[in-house]
Amino acid sequence: MPPRPEASGDQSTLNGYLSGVSLNRAVPLRDQIYLLVRRAIITGKLAPGAPINEVEIAAKLGTSRTPVREAVKKVSDEGLVNVFAQNGTFVAEIKRNQVEEAYIIRIALELESIRRAASVITPEQIQDLEDIVHAHEVAFNRARFDEAILRDDDFHRYIAEVNDLAMLWKVVDVSKAQMDRCRLLTLPSEGAAQQTIAQHRIILEALRRNDVAASTAALQTHLETSLHNTQTYLNSL
Repeated sequence: MPPRPEASGDQSTLNGYLSGVSLNRAVPLRDQIYLLVRRAIITGKLAPGAPINEVEIAAKLGTSRTPVREAVKKVSDEGLVNVFAQNGTFVAEIKRNQVEEAYIIRIALELESIRRAASVITPEQIQDLEDIVHAHEVAFNRARFDEAILRDDDFHRYIAEVNDLAMLWKVVDVSKAQMDRCRLLTLPSEGAAQQTIAQHRIILEALRRNDVAASTAALQTHLETSLHNTQTYLNSL
């Protein structure tokens, strides 16, 4: 059996998270519910060991259980929840090997992404990245760490999309779910925000010069710093 916190508190947290959510019936419900549950886990609103009650989620969102079951299956495939026959579904613990594997995948794919982007990126696209970095910094300064993670993702996703590599980012995004759970926990650490923004600006300046080698090196340093910070956090547990 997984560790089980007080179910009432966790379910109250989930119900609060879903309050006011209105599903778009023109879009597959499974995909919307998947994003909601995944986000609740990644941001820590659902802690390790918290129960995932499909019946209550369906009732809260005013839908049948089928799209909820399909959404939870997708989250389970990413290793974010564990399904125990006869006992229920619970948020998975953060596992070091899964986090480190995610970094291996991310570093390999993103280095190829930026290597391609550096030689073709336009001044207009550089300006878009500048806007993302600014929005990222504002989120940090206002201690909106959930939003900061989203802006961080915007920065990396945009670089992939410079070359129309949308599928590459999808692979990265799915694989880094466990990584993101740690990232959010380490962001409030002293200096973490400033370090991330500074590294993004170094990457941006290398891209502005269309310097493939410098862009690749800067991104590798950035991702390896993130890995080091995450390992340090995991070692402290």
